[in-house]
Amino acid sequence: MIKYLGSKRALVPLILRLVEHLPVASACDLFAGTTRVGQALRGSGIEVHSNDIATYSAQLAQAYIVADDSVDRPRLAAILAELSALEGREGYVSEVFCRRARYFQPHNGRRIDAIRAAIDRYALSELERGIVLTSLLEAADRVDSTTGLQMAYLKAWAPRSYKELELRLPEAVSGPAGSVSTMDANALAPELDVDLVYVDPPYNQHSFFSNYHVWETLVRWDFPASYGVAHKRVDCRERKSAYNSRRAAPAALAGLLASLRAPWLIVSASDEGFHSAAELQRLLSRHGHVARVDVDRKRYVGAQIGIHSPAGTKVGTVSHLRNLEHLFLVGPEPALVEAAAAQCARGAAGASASATPVTSAPARSGRSGAEGSASPVATRRQPAASAAAPRPRPPR
Repeated sequence: MIKYLGSKRALVPLILRLVEHLPVASACDLFAGTTRVGQALRGSGIEVHSNDIATYSAQLAQAYIVADDSVDRPRLAAILAELSALEGREGYVSEVFCRRARYFQPHNGRRIDAIRAAIDRYALSELERGIVLTSLLEAADRVDSTTGLQMAYLKAWAPRSYKELELRLPEAVSGPAGSVSTMDANALAPELDVDLVYVDPPYNQHSFFSNYHVWETLVRWDFPASYGVAHKRVDCRERKSAYNSRRAAPAALAGLLASLRAPWLIVSASDEGFHSAAELQRLLSRHGHVARVDVDRKRYVGAQIGIHSPAGTKVGTVSHLRNLEHLFLVGPEPALVEAAAAQCARGAAGASASATPVTSAPARSGRSGAEGSASPVATRRQPAASAAAPRPRPPR
């Protein structure tokens, strides 16, 4: 799995603790990113719909959310072996990401150029292409020279960058085959018909599209003009999300949450983001009963290193090394909500992280937000009868 700022690797076990006793057979990972949460939900037996506007996320979803036993894996392994045997060649990656910028060492950049050009010459289905592209993304990630963000690269080559690029067939994920879309989350939200939605929106001014522009270019293979020291795609300037704006993000998130019809929600947020825990709790209480677990975590490695000038001089000081991740569970049944959150908190306390005591709030309804019975949104649909009950798939 590729390195990713905001990855929920450490939170996945806690999210599964929240879900395992809920009447949930289908779910949507609305801001899927690397699909790590969706993979875990699928592995627990839930049918997952993976959504993200990033093209690279859709390829990861093909490999890990959609792919099932129908995939001819021996054939794809043979294709990857053929691609691995290709001689390197000069191309876009070598020039832009090895010379103008230093994301990859030239020997690996040339191989990426040769492999990526050859992929388009194979007769591959959308699913097969997603699996092969995922193999290339993960191989490139294992030899890059970054801290996990593509807004910058290391001044000196990372030790892993000297290794040879190695294509590996992505491992199969157990569980029911899911589906994938690349829609704006706020446009997709009212169309969803699932039992649970996982909401993990961007939480600050930094765009994931910009943070991972190299992966976007490797998938699109559109040779974009680039700008700046990081040589980002020029469309990074235009492709902005309301969630990356301190002014616009609160309204965007409020509109999203109001349009969701799923009886169960899990929402994650950071105390370093635009959305305070108190405001999120207030918004979510309109949807159902709310419980929250706060998880203490180390900040990502780039934040621990600090900010450096182009000359390599450290600028300023690191303000803090840890932050809080907030996990909210929202649902129509208060006993289930509180029991699941208590179990999650115990799991956090027993892991490398620690958790605060669980807090909960009653459901609210009506425009006044007065406390009372569960909101119409929370009670509009009955929970799934059992985890095995079939559900209609979300829109593709």
